[in-house]
Amino acid sequence: MSLKLTRRTALLAGLAAPSLARAQRASSVTTAIYPGAWEDAFRDLVAPPLKRQHNIELEMQGLFAVDQIAKFAASRGAPPFDCFVLDPGPRITAIDRGMFEKFDVSKLTNKARLPGMLVDEWGVGCNAQVVGIAYNPKKLPKPTGYADLLKDPWVSRLGITGFGTTFGTVSLIEMAKVFGGSETNIEPALVELKKALPKIAAVSSPAALPGLFQQGQCDVIYTNTQTVTTLKDRGVDIEFALPSTGATAFFTTLHIAKGCDNIENAYKYIDIVVGRAVQDALQKAPYNFVPVNTEVPLGAGLPMKSLAEMSSFNTHDWSKINPLRGGWIERFNREMAK
Repeated sequence: MSLKLTRRTALLAGLAAPSLARAQRASSVTTAIYPGAWEDAFRDLVAPPLKRQHNIELEMQGLFAVDQIAKFAASRGAPPFDCFVLDPGPRITAIDRGMFEKFDVSKLTNKARLPGMLVDEWGVGCNAQVVGIAYNPKKLPKPTGYADLLKDPWVSRLGITGFGTTFGTVSLIEMAKVFGGSETNIEPALVELKKALPKIAAVSSPAALPGLFQQGQCDVIYTNTQTVTTLKDRGVDIEFALPSTGATAFFTTLHIAKGCDNIENAYKYIDIVVGRAVQDALQKAPYNFVPVNTEVPLGAGLPMKSLAEMSSFNTHDWSKINPLRGGWIERFNREMAK
């Protein structure tokens, strides 16, 4: 009898194995995430409540936006992760290539706490970005706008970066507009930068620019409020200056990968990210995100009192920018090298 029971148990276990494997897969969700601060923040602040509330393990793949697009494109119908996190330019690329599932906001318990401008048929915003000018108030007067950056006394203390990031791209577009350019014509900005290049303090990669500011190698840069707050938390003398032409806004968004196996878990993960508790925690040091949940009061140092005010900020059409951006990056790297 013992032998029969053992055989029966083994048979049942064998039949149950596929179901068990599916159940194990269903208890996790895999997201692409920006390496560095984003990965640290989501490990510390998102993974614990996702596990506690839904018994879902958060697995992360540290990938920059262009790498997410490339990895998904190479997967040939077997998504390497369940969720994307993207800035506007790569987001448009992914939509054009059919990389997202349609997004059903009704599956989010926090849907009523998200401004309508942050939700569409493809995903939801998880972090607001506000871009303008940062300067050291102990060394320079407050600049009034992008044109000031190329004049004395600012130009000799100016640190610049190119089109490799979203904040760099939108800043240089806004600079181009001041000198007669447009969203698709950055020639005026490059002409003026080339004239000022001998005086400019530093031409840097985006990642190195905050460090150069902290070290005093430059005292004025174009950047986002997150960088300003982070440096200020470190004791750096830095303030955010709202350009006379207005701040620029964009949103980092979350999306569900086309064909992913864990759609329900993906919605639960996204719901946790945009929930009040996580958004409030992400806003605090050392991460300094700008929250998207309307129940979270905005922190000090931001050029607005509510997310609704961001609808009046400068925004850009990335479907027009994307085809041109590669050429802009190449030209900036070639002409602005010091």
